[in-house]
Amino acid sequence: QVQLVESGGGSVQAGGSLRLSCAASGLTFRTYNMGWFRQAPGKEREFAADITWSGSSTSYADSVKGRFTISRDNAKNTVYLQMNNLRPGDTAVYYCAARHRTVGTGYPYWGQGTQVTVSS
Repeated sequence: QVQLVESGGGSVQAGGSLRLSCAASGLTFRTYNMGWFRQAPGKEREFAADITWSGSSTSYADSVKGRFTISRDNAKNTVYLQMNNLRPGDTAVYYCAARHRTVGTGYPYWGQGTQVTVSS
């Protein structure tokens, strides 16, 4: 049974930083591409960042590029999202997701989410 458990969310003032973690179990982590998504109140869930199974390639939404960094530690079965220079518009529930490297699109596995609140 695949489980993804996010942690590290919280409340921070604008300009601050947070580091989210997502611990994975029940899968061969090193063979899975990982993504971070977010959903703000009243809005649809949106892509934030992703990283390939090896960590060799990353991509970011324009809204977070230059401020957020995704990384992974395959020895710890964990993916991270370092968020710097946070803005009130970053307030959302953040979810990590996993898909096997052979799957082209879509993420079948999701965590329960962690709340990030940025105040001005």
